Amino acid sequence: MPYTSEHKIRTREKIVDAARRLFNRYGFEQVSIDRIMADAGLTRGGFYNHFSGKDQLYAAAVASFSSCNPFRERIDPSTEPLALARMLIALYLSDEVLADIESHCPLYALPGDVARAGLAPQKAYTDLIRNLTMVYRRALGDAPDAQQRAETIVALCVGGMVLARTTDDAALRGSLRESAKRQALALLGD
Repeated sequence: MPYTSEHKIRTREKIVDAARRLFNRYGFEQVSIDRIMADAGLTRGGFYNHFSGKDQLYAAAVASFSSCNPFRERIDPSTEPLALARMLIALYLSDEVLADIESHCPLYALPGDVARAGLAPQKAYTDLIRNLTMVYRRALGDAPDAQQRAETIVALCVGGMVLARTTDDAALRGSLRESAKRQALALLGD
């Protein structure tokens, strides 16, 4: 008896979730399909019912961040755009988010992998950049340089987290993120 479409959707979500967590922790090259499927509680045989290959799964894992972000429930989309942008900057650069490796945003967790991963992951990554930029763009209203400032805020937030993840100096990790936060908020007009 064939599985229901709901079962197939849930199974695919389990695979994508396992892949996202493992890719964040270990990187694309270090994670095998077998490991992803085992983490999802499945066998390798079912993988190809959902994906044509690891790169397609990688793209799905990158794209999934918008809907699976564990901090998403703290962000009320009906919040006024400027307040939402401030809140997102503070959350994005927080100690809590830095410490939760398996939930890291692909923008700072996976840039090197995505750059080498092919067109599908790069498109998913580009969509994340555009979506985050749009949040800051809305907060800046009709400012003539709003797009440039929004992109700079994204670069500051992502760059601050990339650098913070790569140093073994706790004080520098904090200082980098605090500096990025201060400059990002200044670009919002704070």
